[in-house]
Amino acid sequence: MTTPYPQTSGVFPHLTAVADAAPARSETGIGALMPWAGKLWFQTYVAHLARSGSGTGLFSIDADMHVEKHAESIVGTYANRIIHSPTHQLLIGPHVIDLDGNVRTIREFGEHRLAATMLHPDEPARKALYLTMEGLLFEVDVETLKVTQLFDLLHELDVAPDAYSHFKGGHVNGQHIFVTNNTYEERDFQGTAADGRLGMFDGSRWTTVEQKPFCEVTGRAGAGDPVYATGWDNASAILKTWYRDTWTTYRLPKATHTFDHMWYTEWPRIREVETERFLLDTHFMFYELPAMLYDGHLWGLRPISTHLRMIPDYCSWRGMLVLAGNQVTPIHDSNPFAGEPQSNLWFGKTDDLWAFGKPSGWGGPWWNDRVEAGAPSDAYLMTGFDQKVLHLRESSGASVQVTVEIDVTGTADWVTYATLDVPANGYAHHVFPTGFSAHWVRLVASDAATLTAQFVYS
Repeated sequence: MTTPYPQTSGVFPHLTAVADAAPARSETGIGALMPWAGKLWFQTYVAHLARSGSGTGLFSIDADMHVEKHAESIVGTYANRIIHSPTHQLLIGPHVIDLDGNVRTIREFGEHRLAATMLHPDEPARKALYLTMEGLLFEVDVETLKVTQLFDLLHELDVAPDAYSHFKGGHVNGQHIFVTNNTYEERDFQGTAADGRLGMFDGSRWTTVEQKPFCEVTGRAGAGDPVYATGWDNASAILKTWYRDTWTTYRLPKATHTFDHMWYTEWPRIREVETERFLLDTHFMFYELPAMLYDGHLWGLRPISTHLRMIPDYCSWRGMLVLAGNQVTPIHDSNPFAGEPQSNLWFGKTDDLWAFGKPSGWGGPWWNDRVEAGAPSDAYLMTGFDQKVLHLRESSGASVQVTVEIDVTGTADWVTYATLDVPANGYAHHVFPTGFSAHWVRLVASDAATLTAQFVYS
């Protein structure tokens, strides 16, 4: 690039978004990125609507890497962006930006934490849906900027009144609206609460698809129109697909357990970074994700790398891959060793992701679960990792045989690989040959038992 600004390993220091150091040190994440009107736009977020953030807000970057903070910019908690095609406008944070880069602001959203923006299922020509982290769903006329509240999803999805709501993602497919809430803390881990949600509206009523923490939900029109949703539980990361009114659950490794708490999951996304190529980021691991399903099956998912970077959003811009960041987060001095809140962007290319860190992780279909005889587990990803070990634990006093089935084509064509004996209240393991790789693996117990099954990949 021809630019007067210095850069190191894809980072331009002058682009750093820095919040105020006084009177309250907050969070400074970059929650949304979008190429539009000849520039790269980015929107920051602070924690809990803290107003300490004069160096945060709405910015744009031109081809020479000059950065501009816009006069309409307001400080808030925003991680939403979408192109409203019928009116040719970018909706990012509380802002509406036309083809010439003119910015308008939806002032009513100054006091809301915006998590996602979606197309409108009934009036897409002039309206959009906005989801807040507190679970409020609004419709907005993107011409007049009139705001109307439609639902309180805490009520619609029966989230406990004392739960810390943390809605993250939203998507519209036809008449269906999908939303996610990633509430998950110690009581969820212990099984005394379950306030995470994957929710779905069919045009007449809301239903809870999964009572577990979920972050992202999205899809791509014109490629079979599948919907993808990412979440997790104690056992593993989860990827669910919705296709022709049918949900299918797949399980993926966790690259780390430090991602489990809802506060530390901001904001794993699925984005199209090369034409018709999805990039999935979940539990600190990147994956190639096919944009469509084949005969309803997810085939072609492949791990790319593990990483330590908090990546709230990413996109392609001028031939580069751009990753948003959330680098330093004091949040009201909860971390007294962090000073000025600040975050920046990383510029590189998609192929660089393979050098971030070799794929590795752990997880499986069962975590101290009551398993019925003959009932196959969810499919668990097996491809793309070198070393593999399966650990099995029985904890209800019933000896059991566990059959390992593999799918080498990715089309649910299951065959038996091995059968392992697990003693009552005991343990068994299996080491797979180096480089062994089916696409998916699942387990079947011979008898009812309480089982834990965890694969360790390295």
